[in-house]
Amino acid sequence: MKKINIRQVVLDIETTGMNLSHPYYIGHRIIEIGVIEIINRHITKNYFHTYINPQKTISKEAFNIHGISNTFLNKKPFFSDIFNNFLNFIKNSELIIHNAQFDINFLNYELSLLNNKLPKIENICIVKDTLKMARNIFPGKRNSLNSLCSRFNININKRNLHGALLDAKLLAKVFLFMTTKQNSFQLNFLKEKNNSFNNQLKILCKKLIKKKRLILNASNEELRLHKLKLELIKNTCGFNLWKS
Repeated sequence: MKKINIRQVVLDIETTGMNLSHPYYIGHRIIEIGVIEIINRHITKNYFHTYINPQKTISKEAFNIHGISNTFLNKKPFFSDIFNNFLNFIKNSELIIHNAQFDINFLNYELSLLNNKLPKIENICIVKDTLKMARNIFPGKRNSLNSLCSRFNININKRNLHGALLDAKLLAKVFLFMTTKQNSFQLNFLKEKNNSFNNQLKILCKKLIKKKRLILNASNEELRLHKLKLELIKNTCGFNLWKS
């Protein structure tokens, strides 16, 4: 039987800012894209990563988050230079993103600036939002990437600032933890543990049964007192409690 390779790609972006306009974050641009490949639940060494010259000033708020400056991006390629390679890397895959609508809106906005005939991201990929997944699994809890990494004991020591490639790598690990069959393994382990305990209990009971039983007979005094008690019950109630 031919093995089917299930391809998933985990994506993250960094931007010049976060203007909450709908349906796109008009006025801000993408400055970094990081994509990690997962095939059959294994993170591969295949990835896509690029910085992008946004031709726009990065807001102070955004710079404080990712630490990427316009000076650093000055000689980086434009989105128009990288979009073909990017689309070829992600198309026909399951696209995994944390807070997916944010990234999808930015990507679709960039594509719309190039050519209105270019497909939207959701038309070439199946989009899966790990934030929605996390809220279903951990309702009422903090489900940021940092919080999820902490919950699954994933090392985030290198995450002093946000970075698209680093965050995509962390999210890939989080996604695998959230979609693992680990819970069923733990249940099987407990079942096996209980079976082992039951077997040991049965062996112990058999040993006790084989041992000679200790019989304690009532003394003459105890028999006399017992007979007096029965007589008292008979006289009080008018009947024998036990027929002799």
